[in-house]
Formats: sequence, structure tokens, C-alpha cells
Amino acid sequence: MAAEALAEAGCSVDVFDAMPSVGRKFLLAGKGGLNLTHAEEFERFVLRYADRAEWLRPWLEAFGPAALRAWAEALGVATFVGSSGRVFPRDMKAAPLLRAWLHRLRQQGVRFHGRHRWLGWQAEGGEASGAPRALRFGAPQGEVLLRPAATVLALGGASWPRLGSDGAWWPWLQARGVDVAPLCPSNCGFDVSWSEHLRMRHAGAPLKGVAIRVGSWQQAGEFVITAGGVEGSLVYAASALLREEIAARGHAVFELDLLPERSLEWVQRELAHPRGPRSLATHLKSRLSLAGAKAALLWECVPKDALADPARLAQAIKGLPIRANAARPVAEAISTAGGVRPEALDERLMLRALPGVFCAGEMLDWEAPTGGYLLTACLASGQLAGRGAAAWLRAGPDQGPHLNCAA
Repeated sequence: MAAEALAEAGCSVDVFDAMPSVGRKFLLAGKGGLNLTHAEEFERFVLRYADRAEWLRPWLEAFGPAALRAWAEALGVATFVGSSGRVFPRDMKAAPLLRAWLHRLRQQGVRFHGRHRWLGWQAEGGEASGAPRALRFGAPQGEVLLRPAATVLALGGASWPRLGSDGAWWPWLQARGVDVAPLCPSNCGFDVSWSEHLRMRHAGAPLKGVAIRVGSWQQAGEFVITAGGVEGSLVYAASALLREEIAARGHAVFELDLLPERSLEWVQRELAHPRGPRSLATHLKSRLSLAGAKAALLWECVPKDALADPARLAQAIKGLPIRANAARPVAEAISTAGGVRPEALDERLMLRALPGVFCAGEMLDWEAPTGGYLLTACLASGQLAGRGAAAWLRAGPDQGPHLNCAA
């Protein structure tokens, strides 16, 4: 997106990518259906970025869900809104969109260089006075030094490092005086100390039609029990809250509502029905449709004396406490939190400590749930950084019309 904005402004643009081909994480995002954005009302959309909402608002006003859909349409990729409000290409694939996009960029004169991994800047002693900072790249032919008039860094966070985003840039920016927050997992799973019985019998089991509460936050959806904990869309939505609680207390507890569409009073009435000679498991299945993994969680987490008490059992069904001990490693996360803080950037996403160097995408300190929010903000930030770099080049007294995008 940065390259596109710069090319449209008449700049000469080179894109350097650590991987052999570009857009590998974009293609991964399309595995199972490329969720481009979300069709909900704009004010609600912006709020998905939590405490960074007002920082991102101008980006999204310039390039939000409607603009993203129009952009895809201009590339020949029609979109549709799914039942959940998520927006997808009609063919549900990422590759056709990426191919059309790269073709258009090449027609605009953008040059791509694969297997060029950024290694930071040349040591101070190697820079001529007043010269642009030399970028170091590890390339097939050996180390390459470049002195672009301006640079856009779009290096990702630290999730999915095998696709190139390994977070190696973090200490290099910090050493240059850039205010960066530690990278940590977002939209991730969590470790839970399940019993051997639960792991053996129910690892991989989906929990559908449930809700999670963390403090005053609550959301319904589904997630999956894993051998070592929990993962899935509903857990990802709560990941920032759980991560912060773990950082503060050493662990986090979320309450699981196994029947979010039923009131506590209804559950109490159903449990109060005499069960005669039937077992509790049969009673729960026949009266409340609780069986399988949901019932197993009750046996796992509810003391035996509470299972025999209908009032306490009803409370557990509507708010089963699950203790999360740690977030899964950042390399397993869908995305990362942390990175370049807002205070380190101007309104064009240029680093205050490094004039002429712009940042975009997941390497910035914001996070959002899955559902199209991550991709929309990444693309919007790329456009903003690209336009900002073009404006900076036009205004610079001695700047030439050349920019390098390091990806």
C-alpha cells in the first residue's frame, strides 16, 4: 500500500522483501477465506481498536472498510458480506487479488527484490556527513548497502516468523532512540492445566454457543479445547484482557457461560426437576442439552459437593471459572501487540527520531480482534505512510524522488 501511494505520487519505488516472494502472510490470511474487512457501522468498527481507536481513526477515515472494498473492486475482485458481517472476496481466495495487485504495481513502475532481508543501518562511522542513513540488506549476492531518500519500514510484528516477520527490527529501532513497546502475543491461545482425562478425551473439541466474561467484558461465540489450554476466535477476542491480567497477577481467570441464551433462573428451574434414578450426566443432557466437552468441563472445574447442589451447579453453568496460566508464544499468535508507540511517530507515521523513515502495519503499537480489523488497519497505515513519505520528499530541500520500501 505504501508503494502504491508513492508510485501514484510519481516516486520511484523499490520494495525489498526478506522472503523469496512478496505477500506470504497475506496469502496465509486467505487460507480458508480472505477476511478483508468488516461491514459494521463505522463508529463501532473504530471501537474495535480499543485504547488506540482515536489514533487509528484518521487512517480509517481515509481508507476504511468501504474504501477497501472499492479498492478490491478496482483490482477486479468482487466482495460480499457474510452472515457475520465479515467481508470476503467472492471466490474466498487471496491469490487472485495479490496477483492483480502486483501486476498493477509493476505497471506503475514498482520494482520488487526478493530474498533481501533488512539488517538495520550501517554503523555511524560509515555514513558521510549529511548523507541519508545507509540500509543494510542480506541478499543472495552478499550484503547490500542502499541510501534511499526516504524509507518505509513495513516489517510486521513477531507472529509467524517463518513468513518473515521475526521482530528482529525491534532493538535496531530502540538503539536509534525510537520509543518501542515490547512485542507480545495478540489473538492467541492460552495455557490451562487440564487433567489428563480431559486432555485425552476432549482435546480438539469445539465449544459452540458459549460466552466468555472477563471483568465487565462479555462476548458470545466459540472456541476450542486444546491439549494444553484454549484457542479459537472467542479466546482471541479476549486475549488482550487475559494477557494484561496475567501480566498483573501471574494468571487470569475468565468465566465461561455454557448457556448464554438461557437465564440463570431458567437453568435453576431445569436443574430443580426431579431426576429420579437418572445420573446427573443424563439429567444435564436431557434437561439442558449439556453433554460432551461442555459437560466434561463441569466435571473438570466444579467441586463434587457443588455438583450435588443445584443452586451452585446452576451458577457454575452460567459462570464456570477457567484459569489461564500463560499466553501461548508470540510465534504462534495470529498477530502481535507492542511495537513503535504513537508518541514516536508524527501524523504521517514518520519516526520523530529518524526523519525520512516511516513505519506501517503490524510493527506499530496497536492491536485488534480478528474479523477484518487487522488487515484493514495494516492497509490503511501503509497508505498513510506512503502518502506521508511522498509529501516529505516533495517538501524536502535536497530530497530526490526515490524511496525504498523494506518489507
